[in-house]
Amino acid sequence: MQSFDDFKISKQLQYAITDLGFEKPTPIQSEAFSIIVSGKDVVGIAQTGTGKTFAYMLPILQMLPFAKQIQPRVLVLVPTRELVVQVVEEIEKFGKYSDIKVLGVYGGTNINRQKEALALGADIVVATPGRLYDLVLCRALQLKAIKKLVIDEVDVMLDLGFRFQLTNIFELLPERRQNIMFSATMTEEIETLINDFFIGTHKIAVAVSGTPLENIAQSSYAVPNFYTKANLLVNLLQDATTFNKVLVFVSNKKSADLLFNVLNEHFNDELCVIHSNKTQNYRLRSIKQFDEGKNRILVTTDVMARGLDLDEISHVVNFDTPAFPENYMHRIGRTGRAEKEGTSLLFYTEKETKHKEAIEALMDMKIPEKDVPSEVKISKQLAPEEQPQLTEPNNPHKPSGDYVPGAGFHEKKEKNAKENQGGSYKRIIKKKYKKPKTKGDKNYNKRNKK
Repeated sequence: MQSFDDFKISKQLQYAITDLGFEKPTPIQSEAFSIIVSGKDVVGIAQTGTGKTFAYMLPILQMLPFAKQIQPRVLVLVPTRELVVQVVEEIEKFGKYSDIKVLGVYGGTNINRQKEALALGADIVVATPGRLYDLVLCRALQLKAIKKLVIDEVDVMLDLGFRFQLTNIFELLPERRQNIMFSATMTEEIETLINDFFIGTHKIAVAVSGTPLENIAQSSYAVPNFYTKANLLVNLLQDATTFNKVLVFVSNKKSADLLFNVLNEHFNDELCVIHSNKTQNYRLRSIKQFDEGKNRILVTTDVMARGLDLDEISHVVNFDTPAFPENYMHRIGRTGRAEKEGTSLLFYTEKETKHKEAIEALMDMKIPEKDVPSEVKISKQLAPEEQPQLTEPNNPHKPSGDYVPGAGFHEKKEKNAKENQGGSYKRIIKKKYKKPKTKGDKNYNKRNKK
């Protein structure tokens, strides 16, 4: 399909698409529309930045008639709070000319305010699994009217350990519903989830996981340590015209704070940071300021690597090379969105070389390497994680294999070497009844006596 006119959608949706400036659907949007409209269960695999949110929301909004009921008819599950906020904003843009009511619920905020909002009614609820389950358990939200379940970024859901919560939510939902799942990668866990809970799921794959987007220019720098990486980044960021909107990914919260402190000396008002230890209001404010251009540089962990749609990011800097190559794909997908040009830089140390090689193997291409500029100072200072771990040679935590005990060492006496078997009474009861006698049921052993 070359045009949204081919979808045969309502005039209200056409007006919204025109306002958003969309001219033609992306491949995942073209593939998904007719299948979702048909009512089949769907799992869509497409790279980040290819319009997955619109791919499932356009057919859902087309099929969602006006209704006065309070209970929601569509449930969208996403892994992070920021993604809840973004998906709600996107749905509101798509449904600008309709009477569709959408509500986002997530942890880290007052649950009572969300209860009050749910009591007023909503057609679509966008939620993180934990907060959704809490709201259902306290009867603030009923799922009996749900007709369509969407799980966005399902691979991240499973990576973050949400499978148990998803299973519980499935049991609370009506059996007759349409299941729609979208992901950037197809993993064994997703296959298992599909086989365990869904029947006849139609699979759509428009790009192989690991295929680099053609409009993203990639390059790498070999650097010895954290502080040399920081010096290189400061040197590059001095060119504010070229590096006009930069997303910097680090591996963990400590590194994010450490790098923020280094960069803050040079780019005070241009800098912001996000990681899971920051409050929800701080995170949302940082995202807004970065998206609007008030801050030029955003330092973050992988909490920002998935799903979030930020406009016109010029560069993605992988300050730390991700240990999982798929995460690299998600990171660089923050730039080069909507068919625009983007640039990705990868900094790697000698220890991170194997991670870089895994990324190149996944993409089946070599990342071009650049020389570190001569004016960048090579630092000898090591970050806490890079410093060698000191152990006392004469007081090791674990004796080495060639350890020989001294003269003061002696084996336990025979009476002290016996294993504690739990007392004679427990042993006798266990032998007689095969199982230990329980305190909770006096007749347990009689019923199970053999």
